[in-house]
Amino acid sequence: MTGVPGPADSLVCLPVLGLGEVTAGTDLAAEIAERARLEDGDVLVVTSKVVSKAEGRVVAGDRAEAIVRETRRLVARRGTLAIVVNRLGITMAAAGIDASNVEPGRVLLLPEDPDASARALRSAIARRAAANVGVLVTDTAGRAWREGQTDIAVGAAGLRVTDDHAGRLDPYGNTLQVTAPAVADELAGAAELAAGKLGRRPFVVVRGRPDLVLVADDDGPGAAALLRPEGGDLFGLGSREAVLAALRGDRTARRVFGEPVDAPELTALLADLTGEQVARAGDSVDVSGDDPRTRWVTEVAAYAHGWEVADEEPSRIRLRPGTP
Repeated sequence: MTGVPGPADSLVCLPVLGLGEVTAGTDLAAEIAERARLEDGDVLVVTSKVVSKAEGRVVAGDRAEAIVRETRRLVARRGTLAIVVNRLGITMAAAGIDASNVEPGRVLLLPEDPDASARALRSAIARRAAANVGVLVTDTAGRAWREGQTDIAVGAAGLRVTDDHAGRLDPYGNTLQVTAPAVADELAGAAELAAGKLGRRPFVVVRGRPDLVLVADDDGPGAAALLRPEGGDLFGLGSREAVLAALRGDRTARRVFGEPVDAPELTALLADLTGEQVARAGDSVDVSGDDPRTRWVTEVAAYAHGWEVADEEPSRIRLRPGTP
């Protein structure tokens, strides 16, 4: 840590002006050091687009085919819009692939490893500008529940990406439990306001939060630390896709539904859904009844809550916790 006790009284976002076209091999650190006066404790925010261009991530091909290659798992699809978990583990529309500001017939992929890109840029800036800065690599993403998009951190170096408030007291003396602002994303959004989408200003220096910048030999956990594990995300599938996965009993998607619920919760749920007698039997749950619909509802609901059929008899289904 820097030892700085807290944030400054103001936050200033300074776009770096005068950058020309970035191509494969462009020395971003040199471009920044030539145009910006950097200070210890600054946060340098760089769009993933220019990082990708400098790293030669502009490739020939069709965007739809590139999305398939860069996708790890489909989350939701509505018409031509596909929300996916990409190969970096980030949930984004179209896997984060961009077809704007590139020649026709070419697409722009995200950096191969945005955290590594941020680390390399931080190191190069330290050599050229003799300043200890944090670095963020950002991209634009939508959000569940809300319209519009905002910039988020996809890569980070030398920066605390969250500011854990657990254990701190609010002004009324209440102890905070789980408040942990994603400060890397907040800085990304603030920088985007200064850069603008069409201003050709892909570098922004954010000044006023030196408390978030780590010491020179500590690159921190990176933006990857902001990703929730599958099963820990309550929205790992779209509403339609979750229904379909449960109906299929898709074992490959089971981990998305998280850890099995406990037996009392499942017992109450199945009793309400089926209207049949449901009882606990040790670590298992038994559902009585021979109606085909009851059995079907039981299997689908059990799957969605992390349980599976252990044994079946003509008038009973026994369930046990599954393995995500």
